[in-house]
Amino acid sequence: MRVIIAGCGRVGAALATQLVTEGHDVRLIDRQPKARGLLPPGFQGAFHVGNSFSRSALESAGIAHADAFVALTSGDNSNIVSARTARDAYRVPVVLARIHDPRRADLYQELGIPTVSSVRWAVNRFHQMLLHRHLSPEVSFGSGETLLVRSRLPSYLTGRRLSEFDVDGEIRVVEVTRGGHSLLPAHGVLAEPGDLVTFSVAATALGRLGGFLDKELGT
Repeated sequence: MRVIIAGCGRVGAALATQLVTEGHDVRLIDRQPKARGLLPPGFQGAFHVGNSFSRSALESAGIAHADAFVALTSGDNSNIVSARTARDAYRVPVVLARIHDPRRADLYQELGIPTVSSVRWAVNRFHQMLLHRHLSPEVSFGSGETLLVRSRLPSYLTGRRLSEFDVDGEIRVVEVTRGGHSLLPAHGVLAEPGDLVTFSVAATALGRLGGFLDKELGT
């Protein structure tokens, strides 16, 4: 896969290094030549000096044949312009952008550009670590607003319908591992001893999920 990364800061350099190690064709664009110094010796990708929203710089990096474009510069305006250019002018299939001001997330959403907000992700993650240490997310989506959490069901919930855990818009049981086998539970499936359950949960509902697992429902 050919990936063009705009911005060779710590995040861009780390992402590029990982992708190159996995065998992808990676091209970085940064307006500062010294940014190349963040890349490891012998880096197998390409480094281009220029502004990421400049069409000449994008074309020099091979944007016409790119499979993905990731905007990781230090400026939100630069990221949105370059991301829109990659998507609208060059029809790059996958376009992602980093935002530093989470208040701009709605703007990117309206434009149909998936984003990662460092601030929002960090706040959500620290909140989880402080207050919900026993519920460790397996996967997070967006900027950490939605999580996949796995938990062994306590014995006192044996015999309860797994659908009782579902809370519209907040919590949903999406998978159960039982006896070493995974299943997607139907509506009437009952909890059995030793069930390992995967929940899709809103980050704001982790406390509620913890309450479900700490005490019997309805008490």
